Amino acid sequence: MLSQLVFGAELAYGTMLYYLILFLVLMFLIKVFAWKPINKMLNERTKQIVSDIDSAKQKNQEADSLAKQRQAELAKSHDEASTIITNAKQSGQKQQEQIVADAQNDAQTIKDNAHKSIEQERQDALANTKNDVANLSIEIASKIIQKELNANDQKALIDSYIEGLGKQNESR
Repeated sequence: MLSQLVFGAELAYGTMLYYLILFLVLMFLIKVFAWKPINKMLNERTKQIVSDIDSAKQKNQEADSLAKQRQAELAKSHDEASTIITNAKQSGQKQQEQIVADAQNDAQTIKDNAHKSIEQERQDALANTKNDVANLSIEIASKIIQKELNANDQKALIDSYIEGLGKQNESR
């Protein structure tokens, strides 16, 4: 039995040594054929994930930058619109003031022309009246010279000439 034990122990050591060598060879083969490709694949995957995260961060920053740029452009557009509206209001106000001033100038011109026309007509009427009075005076003087008049005849003659003067002015 002892021999079996010794032989069994040797066998156990031999088997154990055999399994150990097989294990080491298997580990070497795994390292050469499986570990390096798996490790390489995991490293590439890690690099891809890091690259994707960096790319996402960059795109997020670009999106934030574009959002800020759009906001600034929107504010600029709003300011430009306000400026255009303000300029349009000012232009409209200036045009309104210009139209009112032109209308007032036209009205003043018409008024001045009317006053000039009235004054001219008054001057013409005075000149005509003077001419009529002069003509009447000449006629009266010539009739007085032709005929001696008494006070009643003289008054009647003046009244008839005044009526004739009134009729002549009405006809004009």
